[in-house]
Order: sequence, then structure tokens, then C-alpha cells
Amino acid sequence: MTIKEKGYAHWDGEFLDKKFPWWPITRYGIKLTFKKKFFKLFFPLSLLPAVVFLAGIYVSERLEDFRFMFRESVTFLKIDPKYFKTYFTNESMLFIIVFILILCGSGLISDDLKHNSLQLYFSRPIKKKDYFFGKTAVIVFFLFIVTLIPGLVFFVMKLVFSGSFKFFISYPWLPLSVIGYSFIVTGFFSFYTLFLSSISKNRRYVAILIFGIYIFSDIFFAIFYDNFRSHYFSLLSLRANLQQLGACIFGQKTRYDIPWIYSFLVLLSICVLASFVLKKKVKGIEIVK
Repeated sequence: MTIKEKGYAHWDGEFLDKKFPWWPITRYGIKLTFKKKFFKLFFPLSLLPAVVFLAGIYVSERLEDFRFMFRESVTFLKIDPKYFKTYFTNESMLFIIVFILILCGSGLISDDLKHNSLQLYFSRPIKKKDYFFGKTAVIVFFLFIVTLIPGLVFFVMKLVFSGSFKFFISYPWLPLSVIGYSFIVTGFFSFYTLFLSSISKNRRYVAILIFGIYIFSDIFFAIFYDNFRSHYFSLLSLRANLQQLGACIFGQKTRYDIPWIYSFLVLLSICVLASFVLKKKVKGIEIVK
């Protein structure tokens, strides 16, 4: 009896190019983050600083109605670039951002390494850049909610509450500063988080690293500064570098007496190192058309 064997039939179809092949990765990452119980509690609280600063803008335009609340001068309610800089660079805001990174970013790559999911990702017609863009977009989504969006809302509501364009005429460059600093902070923390997430398969260990490196960089700066009294040791602190850069972008005097470009170069160097490590750590078989 003749035995016929059917061999492999070649597929003659063609891949359909999608405009945003990274979007399913981003959508799943955002959805997964919102499923975390602690995140559901913490994320609304992270918006409280924005609410407080927005209320400050309203009160500044209605001082006569709120005079009973203030016995002395209310210079802290002067709305100018320094007010915006204070929101973006105060220690509480940066601390909130780090906690958001722990909750939304610690497992972005480490979970894929743990479950050997990279081969599955790259068995689809996506490239490494799509994978990285999809993971980065998760971080961008959450950080823009607490940086870029509030900053632009502050500017618009200042115009609305004042009922004139005087503030815009005085500081026409301020929206660009808000956008620029938001992109810098978000870009740096995206590289920072993905870099740490790629070096371990344990998301808890990554979470400790995200928090620990940020805190200990500040502690090391404090130790060296107390002993040597040199502002150049502020370059050891992630917080200090971000604050230095923020002061420059918003046209304010820097807290530490060193050129702001040094802080920019430190942050840029970390991003370059992160991109190099990410390229080496994330490997898979890409589909060749």
C-alpha cells in the first residue's frame, strides 16, 4: 500500500504592517498595572500635589476672598516660573514618581525574562524597537499624568482664572519649559527603570533597586558634602541632578553652585549605559520579511 506524506506547505501570504505594533504591549502593561490593589490606592493620592498647586493658582487670583486665611504676606502664592519649578522639582514630587516607577515599571522586562516571554514577543512581526517602545510607553503614560498634563493645566487655568493673557505675554516660553522638563524627567526615568528591570528576573529585587539607588545616591551625596563641603558631590545624587536641570529649564537659580550641564551629562550618561545594557540583555529572534 502506497503511503503518502504531506510535507510543509509554504505560506504565500504577506505580513500586514500596523502603524503601532507596540500598542498591544503598552495596553497590556497599563491594564496590568491598574489591576494592582495598592496602585489603585496610591495613584489617586499621587495627584494630590497637582490639586494643591492648582488650588494655589485659584487662590492667588482671589486673595481678597481668602485674606482671612493668611495673617502675613503670601509670597509663596506668586505664580511665576518658580512656582512651576517648585511643583516639578520638589522632593515629594520626585519621590512620588519613584513610587510610580516601582509599581508600573519594575516587572516590565523582568517578568518577560522570568517567564521566557521574549521568544514569544519576537516570534511576532515586531522588532526590538517596537518592544522597547511598547514598554517605555507604559512608563510615559503614567509619568505624563503627574508631570506634563498638570503643568499644562496649571498654565491654562492661570489664564482662565486671571481672565487675561498677561501671564502668557510675560512668560511665553513657560509651556515649552513644562513640555521640555516633562520629557527629560520621563525619558530619564524610562531608561533608568527599564535598565534595572532588565538585570533581574525578580520584580521585587528590581523594585528594591529602583528605590534603593535613588535614595542611596542622595545619602552618598549628603555624606560626602558634609565632609568636603563641595557642591560637585551633588552630581552623585539623582534628585540633585534633576533639580539642577529643572532650575535651568525654568530659568531659576540652581541650588548647587555648579554648571547645570554637568548634571545633564550625568543623566545622559546613565541613559546611554542603560541603552547599551538593554540592547545586550533583551535578545530574541526577529521575523525577517
